[in-house]
Amino acid sequence: MRLHGYDYSRAGLYFLTIVVQNRLHLFGEIRRGGSAGSSQMVLNDAGNMVAKWYYEIENKFPDKRCHEMVVMPNHFHCIIENMEMDETNRDGNDPGMDAHVRAPLRGRPGDERHPENDNPQYGIHNKQYGATIGHVMDWFKTMTTNAYIRGVKTHNWRRFDGKLWQRNYYDNIIRNDNAYQKISEYIINNPTKWNDDKFNTE
Repeated sequence: MRLHGYDYSRAGLYFLTIVVQNRLHLFGEIRRGGSAGSSQMVLNDAGNMVAKWYYEIENKFPDKRCHEMVVMPNHFHCIIENMEMDETNRDGNDPGMDAHVRAPLRGRPGDERHPENDNPQYGIHNKQYGATIGHVMDWFKTMTTNAYIRGVKTHNWRRFDGKLWQRNYYDNIIRNDNAYQKISEYIINNPTKWNDDKFNTE
């Protein structure tokens, strides 16, 4: 799945996909609606949780930018951008600039208390610069898994067997504007093509 010898911490845009273990439909459902019969993804609480944690990536990793994404019933697509690091943060230290200065905060999980926010691995004083895409995805999987487990215990979310996500992830390095445009449209239109989606197994 990885491009051999490629440095996944280098600046650039990456199209990423992660899939639920056993492809269980945990995050909502595709519904048809409107006069044209178009399909749309209707997120349940678990799906909304996944979407919210996606935008938390920018807070944990200030040199990452979250672009288009879609939560599907049993998988997740997104585009993440690795930003160029300047000399003030190349060593991985927090330069003292709040993560929100260079980009607006979008979709933070609200004002209520979230145990993940108190976890040293996540905490605001443990921002990480120069992380690889693989490390970012590992963190995202950990945070969403922890939140999902809590949902199972407190809100009776559907249980999963062993792991929430499959072990690895799919990636595609976006090399030009044309590729970015096509992949963005693919992500946005993913719900409308659910009947032919290779991950649609239920």
